[in-house]
Formats: sequence, structure tokens, C-alpha cells
Amino acid sequence: MVPGPQTSCQCFLLLPLLLLLLLLAAASPGQSRPSSVGFSLAGSWLLRNRDGSVALEARVPGCVHSALLQHGLIQDPYYRFNDLNYSWISLDNWIYSKEFRIPFDFSKVRKVNLIFEGVDTVAEVLLNNVTVGKTDNMFNRYTFDITKEIRELNTIKLLFQSAVSYAAQQSKAHAEYRIPPECPDPVQKGECHVNFIRKEQCSFSWDWGPSFPTQGIWKDVRIVSYDICHLDDFTFTPTYVSSAREWNLKIEAYFDVVSSKPLGGQVTVSIPGLQTHQIYDIELCPGQSMIPLLLNVNKNTTVETWWPNGHGNQTGYNMTVTFEVEGGYHIEKLTKVYFRTVELIEAPIAGSSGLSFYFKINGLPIFIKGSNWIPADSFQDRVTSDLLRLLLQSAVDANMNTLRVWGGGIYEQDAFYDICDELGLMIWQDFMFACALYPTDQAFVNSVRAEVVHQEDQTRPYVASSPTNGAESIAEGWISRKPHDTHFGDVHFYDYGSDCWNWRVFPKARFVSEYGYQSWPSFSTLEKVSSAEDWSYNSSFSLHRQHHKDGNTEMLDQADNHFKLPQNSDPLVMFKDTLYLTQVMQAQCIKTETEFYRRSQNEIVHGQGHTMGALYWQLNDIWQAPSWSSLEYGGKWKMLHYFAQHFFSPLLPIGFEDDDVFHIYGVSDLHVDYKMMLTVRVYQWSSLEPVCSRQTEYLVVKASQAAPLYKEPMVELLKRCGQCTRQSCVISFVLTAGGELSSPTNYHFLSSLKDAVGLEKAQITAKITQQGKVYSFELRTTAIAPFVWLDVGSIPGRFSDNGFLLTEERKTILFYPWKSTSVTELEKSLRLISLADIY
Repeated sequence: MVPGPQTSCQCFLLLPLLLLLLLLAAASPGQSRPSSVGFSLAGSWLLRNRDGSVALEARVPGCVHSALLQHGLIQDPYYRFNDLNYSWISLDNWIYSKEFRIPFDFSKVRKVNLIFEGVDTVAEVLLNNVTVGKTDNMFNRYTFDITKEIRELNTIKLLFQSAVSYAAQQSKAHAEYRIPPECPDPVQKGECHVNFIRKEQCSFSWDWGPSFPTQGIWKDVRIVSYDICHLDDFTFTPTYVSSAREWNLKIEAYFDVVSSKPLGGQVTVSIPGLQTHQIYDIELCPGQSMIPLLLNVNKNTTVETWWPNGHGNQTGYNMTVTFEVEGGYHIEKLTKVYFRTVELIEAPIAGSSGLSFYFKINGLPIFIKGSNWIPADSFQDRVTSDLLRLLLQSAVDANMNTLRVWGGGIYEQDAFYDICDELGLMIWQDFMFACALYPTDQAFVNSVRAEVVHQEDQTRPYVASSPTNGAESIAEGWISRKPHDTHFGDVHFYDYGSDCWNWRVFPKARFVSEYGYQSWPSFSTLEKVSSAEDWSYNSSFSLHRQHHKDGNTEMLDQADNHFKLPQNSDPLVMFKDTLYLTQVMQAQCIKTETEFYRRSQNEIVHGQGHTMGALYWQLNDIWQAPSWSSLEYGGKWKMLHYFAQHFFSPLLPIGFEDDDVFHIYGVSDLHVDYKMMLTVRVYQWSSLEPVCSRQTEYLVVKASQAAPLYKEPMVELLKRCGQCTRQSCVISFVLTAGGELSSPTNYHFLSSLKDAVGLEKAQITAKITQQGKVYSFELRTTAIAPFVWLDVGSIPGRFSDNGFLLTEERKTILFYPWKSTSVTELEKSLRLISLADIY
């Protein structure tokens, strides 16, 4: 039997040609034309609820809540108790509709597709009153063939079902076995059965966020028509071939071919910055067709690799891929390529059972420093690329090199990942599952399969979950015998009851991907969504905003371990002082914990250690509320974020006590060894002059190492420094290499500050001057002051340092505004406080 032309067609790369042939190739007769014609349906739609009692214009992309807010039908959903007041919005079923004309002659095209980049979440899609498809997964792209239904004038409708009611129905229908959790803790004030719907899991509430189960078209929607072929997807993967000592690029192009016969064509791939050009002959088969291309980068050029923040440049190369298909059809893709390798190393460690768990980037072991990312807003249409850049730049400014995109949120928009590439931020990407079991019925699995394939990347290491025992979990059949084993994989650690200044509490693990303590945001952030009656720590508003059980009490109990709690007869001052103290507590707790992880990277103690990653929970906030974040909603830096700038510094001395001996480790993320001098100063709380100072000889601080530099019995240190007692003195220390390089100045408290002797209320003044686009705050103090905090209210920007231990009479701090301001505005808004001021 002789097969017909369609069954015999083999879709593959026929022949790569050299650049020379580009000059010789004959152009197709006639002018090139696009292979497809399309237009977006974004913009104005009609929105109404199912019974028609509410009808209004709505913007797409967007959601119902945003539309209601834009028309003044609701207040800011984040104001006071509106998350409860507006629960009716999520319980109703809404309809998006739009009339539109086709702006081209569609009578001659073979195929017209309706493409939704993102629908939130359960909807029936009708075109001209004909159902063309259904959606049930917020994360998937949906493509519906509307060739038979399309007209010159059209009406499109999306009939949404409440995500809350849909999840409840799915849970009720699943009677075979229980899939916990059924509902969130009552303190979260959320909705139930979120694990039965493929939707942003935290939209049903979380212990740091509100319940706003949105409905809407949250990404672009467009119509695409073509009569030959359409490029559906385009991916590329750089790979380094060690044996050949060269880079290559694996390119995959996914086509939908509506031609009845195979199509010939050519692909040109060009990377001018690497003097790399190749031409390929291709053949496209009817139907779904994937074209694989392998590009070998010119061996005679030097490829500059992309490095994480703090380790090198983020070099990228512009690449143009041009498809020319017979008939004169032309498709061009412009993109940027970054060359890097990523390896997860799980290997035996001398002196310890178990396996390592660390990452090599471009062959270099990298200590992972960073935090966990959650959605920046409950309403994604409010998340602009400018907001993303602000938040991500803040991560870089705090010396982070990695963010974990947490699995209870969303796969972020392309702009997020583009900015991370540009700034040098690596991404630990979770699949969108969190803190629950999930159904395994076929429909649910099929939806998830489509979701996973769309994220798919064959070059990156994959682990089954976070936390995980890594390779050991796989060896044990994916269910670990000891899930929290510190000898494998990554761990999560939370302990609010133990004293966070005691480093022995923390796990000496291979990698710590979640840990943290709560704090409240600043008053200027809360003020925007509250009223005067809310401004106390135990108000109904404060209790409502706290979604972690006993969270407000836990914060003060932890603070009470080492600080006096605020005392003030003025309720508003008392509230502001309490907010400040929670930030002091959080910053000092996570400083202690992170420094423990950083100094544990090269040592094994009692079979544990080699910690190679610290990602604290969490970077950003979704609304104005107490949480584990270091950035408040909108991007204002908490004290923790200023501390992170220091404890994630590429060069850092870390001090701690062990059996009444004071130790200092030198931690370096630098790529070369440095000869450095360690200066240790001891101050009495009552004096700005150190009572004693010691400088070491030059020590070698080794590249990518954490090693002991200094130790001294505490009895001898106190004796050497005259009148010092644990209660009356504090230690500071810094690493310097002449004028070439220095670390931040670090410190070690010898006692709880509530027991400090000689600590007085410092009189601190600030003289503000403008220096170009930056403002200088020249501080003068009459006494040592711990946790000095400069706050300019709602003026957006950040300081060069904040929350610091002030040990010198004068200190200059810079303020970097995020929008135009003035000396007068800053002087009017400035509130300057230190620890002793709240007593």
C-alpha cells in the first residue's frame, strides 16, 4: 500500500545552511505577507450580574471588583472590613459581553481562533449565542475554533460561575474520599474547598491575605485568523555542551497548519552579538506541527554568561528568528537570550549522612539569598510592570539573588520574569499548589497536565515539593519516612514560642526555603485603609486584619523576651510605638536566624550543616495587614528589609556566643580571597566613645566561604574592657581591606535590651539637604541609640540604611525618592524614633 501525502509527511529539520547561503538564497516571488491576522478584544466590555440588577462598563483585562470600584459602586475593597462586606460579589454569577466587528475580510480564511490568555476562572464562552468552549483553569491559555460561528458583526459572552459555589459543588461531587483541608481556619475569614478549583489558591484567603475570589478576564483576549499556518508557541533553551566546549540553542516552534498539503519554508536564526547566523530548510505538516531547530553558537566568539545578582553581569543577546513559508508568508520573532547553566547538586558529604542540596550556576556553587514572592495584589489588573519593577528592584537592593514564586498564588506575568532576568534574580518556581491535597479525577488531572506542559522547561532541576527530601524522597517512593530530615533537601521552619535570639533553636539544614516572623506595617500604610477608631493594637480592625491565629499576641510575647513593651498615655502614640516594636522584633529575629544559616554553609556539626540557601518568608504583601513580609503593600521597606540589606551582604562578619565564648565568622560570597582586618569595638550604652577596641592582623577571608575569624571567652572580653558588664555594653565589629572593600558594621547584644544599663533616650536631630535627585539626612545624637528609625510617612522612597544601631555622634543617611518630593515635604513628614523613645 502506498501511503498518501499526509500520512507520509515527516515534519523535521531538513538542512542547516551557513550564513553564506543567506546571501545566495533567492527570495520568494512577490512581497512577504503575515501568516495570520489578528486583533485584541481588550478594552471596554459590558458587565452584569446574572439577574441583571447590576450592569456597567468593565475593562478587560480586569475583574468584577475592579469594575465596580472604577464606577464608584464599591469602596476600596481593602478599606476596613470590606473583604467581608463585599463577599456578595464573589458569590454572584457575572456575565461579560461585547459586540465587535471583524476588521478584515474573513470569508477567505480557513481558520479563525478565539484565544484567551487567562480567564478567571469557571466560564461558558458563547459567540453569537453558540457555546464555543468552557474554561475551568485560571492558569491555562484557551484556544477555541470559531471558524463556523464568526460573522462580520458578533456578540461574545462569558457566563461566569461563582468560584466559591463551583468549588463547593466539586467537593460535594467528590464522595470517594476526603481531600483536606475543607475550609481555612476561621481567623482567615475565607471560603472553603479552594483545592477543588484551579484558581489562585490564596484568593479564598490565607493567613496573610483576604478572601477575594475574583471573576473576570484577567489577561488578553484576541482573535487570530489564518489560511495557511499560525505560530502558536515558540520556545528556546540554551545548553552548554561540555565535550564540545560550546553553547547551542534548542529552539522549538509549534505551528497549527491548515493547509491541506505540507508546506516548505526556511528559518533564519540570527544572534548578531555572537556573530551567529544559521538558515534551516523546514517542512510543515498539516495539523499540529512542532519544528525543532538546533543552533550551534559560533565557537570563535566569547559567550558572556548571565550571573545572579552579586556574582557578575546579566548579559543577554538579542536574537531574531524569521520563518519564511511558501506562498510568501512571513513570521518574525524578536527575543533576548541569556546563556547560563543551572545544576542541583545532591551528593554525599564527608562527615555527614544524607545528601547535599545546593545549586551551581555556570559551574559555581552559589549560596541562595532571598525570599518568597506572593501575588502583589488580590486584583491582578492593579499589578503594573512599574510596581513589579519597584518590588523586584527592592529585592536586588537588599542583596538578594533568588525569589521563590510561591505555589498558592499565580504564575506571574511575562514582565515579572523579564525584569528578574534583567536584575539578576533567579526564580524558584512553584507549580500552583499549596498546603493541601488535591483531587485526582481525570478531568482535574487533564486540566493540570495542560497547565504543567505550558510551564515546562527541560533544562531546570525539578523537585517534587517544597519542603522535600529531594532525591531521597524519590528513592522512598515520593513519600518520605522523615519529611523534616535536615540531612536532605530543603526545610521550612517556624517557631514562634521559642526565643528567636537563641540560634540553637534553628535547624542546621541543607537549605531553608521558608522561615519567618510576623510584624505590622507602618502607620502610614494602615492609615489609608482604616479610621481613627481602628488605631489601637486590640481594636476590632486590628483583630480582623490578623489572619494568623494568636498572631498579635505572639508578636508581643516574642518582643517581650528582650524589649520593654510600649507605655504611653496617648493611644495613637501607643499604637505607632507598638507597630514599630513589632518591626524591631521581626528584623532582629530574622537577622539572627539568617546569620546562623549563612555561617553554617561550610561546616558540619554533629552530622548537620552545609546550609546553602536561606529564603525567608516573605518578601511582599498583598494588602495592608500584619504579615511575615519585609515589604509593605505598595513597596515601603519594613525594618526587616533594611536588615536584609546587611545580613545578605556579599561580605559579612557574624558574631555569636557558644558556651560563653564569643565567636566571629567571616562570610564571603565574593569570587576571590581577600586579606582583611577585623575591628572589634565594645561600647557602653552610656557613651558614644568605645571603652575598648581591638584590630586583628590581616586575615584571609576566603571566597565563597564561611569560616571562623575570631574567638574570645566572654569573661576575658568583659574584663579587658574595664567596667563592662553584659547589661552595660554592646559589641560592634567590621571587616575592612584598606579603602578597597569593607563589610557592613555588625553588632552583638550581650543581654536583652530591656535589661540594658545606661541606655538613655537619645536626642537625635536630622538636617535634610537635597543632592540632585537624592536627599541627605545628617543625623546628630546625644547618646547611643539602638534601632534608629526614620519614617517619612507616605512619601514613597527608601533610605540607604534604617533601623540601625547608632554609635557615632554624626551619621549621614540618604533618601532615594520614588517620585518627586522636597526638603519641606520631608521635614514635615519625618518621624524619628529609637528604642528608648517607646518606654
